[in-house]
Amino acid sequence: MLILGFFLGLAVGIGFWIWQQIQLNHYLARVLQPLTTGSSKVALPLISSLRQKIVKVKQERQDLQQSLQTYQDLLDFAPLGYLQVDEENQLLWCNQQAREILYLQRWQPGQVRLLLELVRSYELDHLIEQTRDWQKSQTVEWLFHPACDDAAQMPKIKSLALRASSLPLPHGQVGVFLENRQPLLDLNQERDRSFSDLAHELRTPLTSIRLIVETLQNRLDPPLNRWVNRLMQEVDRLINLVQSWLELTQMEANPTMQLQLEVVEVRSLITCVWETLEPLTQRQHLSLSYSGPENLWIKADPARIYQVFLNLLDNSIKYSPPCTSIHVQAKILSTQDTHGSDKASPVLEINLIDSGVGFSETDLPHIFERFYRGDKARTHSPLPDHKSTGAIVGNGLGLAIVRQIILAHGGSIKAMNHPETGGAWMQLQLPEVMANSQSQDYS
Repeated sequence: MLILGFFLGLAVGIGFWIWQQIQLNHYLARVLQPLTTGSSKVALPLISSLRQKIVKVKQERQDLQQSLQTYQDLLDFAPLGYLQVDEENQLLWCNQQAREILYLQRWQPGQVRLLLELVRSYELDHLIEQTRDWQKSQTVEWLFHPACDDAAQMPKIKSLALRASSLPLPHGQVGVFLENRQPLLDLNQERDRSFSDLAHELRTPLTSIRLIVETLQNRLDPPLNRWVNRLMQEVDRLINLVQSWLELTQMEANPTMQLQLEVVEVRSLITCVWETLEPLTQRQHLSLSYSGPENLWIKADPARIYQVFLNLLDNSIKYSPPCTSIHVQAKILSTQDTHGSDKASPVLEINLIDSGVGFSETDLPHIFERFYRGDKARTHSPLPDHKSTGAIVGNGLGLAIVRQIILAHGGSIKAMNHPETGGAWMQLQLPEVMANSQSQDYS
């Protein structure tokens, strides 16, 4: 009886399982029937479209890789160095010029290494960080001292004057273009050395010529002496040019060598310069207008500062219309006013403004370059009254010497056009202000 019950239960269980399988097969048949009947019409177009898109994506990827390779080849051929770092300052890629400029022989294409491990340059690292933080292009110039693992090669490696221009890129990356300015600086130094040697050689014959002209001046009667006087003016102009060139070269080589610092009262010095130029100012009926502190003292070289104001005021007189005024405005600033520093120290600012023709916009960036000749209205053709004085017209070095003297004193000078007078506007800033009192105007 027990066995019969067992087999009966087993038969019922098997029958129930078979019934479930039949029901499941019917259900699956109903579900899959729409797919099987339309698969030939729907699946084939989808597969074909998918294959076309895959082919298109592959082609676009190949085009992008080819474009990237083309850009890399162009950068490799470019005369400028280029390097690119990621958000962690790891060197991703650089061209051949960058490898030569920065001595990156240890780096191989495909490597990803920290730039600081390869190039020990605070200026370059700071430039990259600043560009990333500010998301703005930056430019910096510095003297790069290459590092070398081989001690025997160190004496042969020279420092380089570099200029770097950075560019922020997506995902925190930064690209940097490098320019080796050392060959240009070497060429300029060689040019200056050649000119200086030539100037030294010219001094002796020019002095001899001047002595001969002086002798002829005393022996010739009018009208022949007029030509000798003209010759004397030209010889003096050449002597002045040679002396100015030698002076500028010496100051550039060692700016502070010839400075004899003393306490100088600025207003008295400007008045003294104006009195020296009085014969020129009387012919044009010009006046000087000063506004600023009384008893304004600075620590400077009196002879050099006198030379600065003599040159600047002489230029203003040359190009000022008759019966006008030349304005000299002095005021005390601080480094907090000029540079945004928290530490305030006195700085003297002097603005010298005339009512002449001013400078052209294209000339303004080059005003202080030696021998620069720009707008003829300002540089070649002083007013007729000034021509008649017989004074020596500028040699193209005056403002270059002025700038060098101001820089030697730790100051700065800037050339502009004044918005009200339309004339030239020279702005000087000098440190080492000693004292000042109430401002006062006089004409």
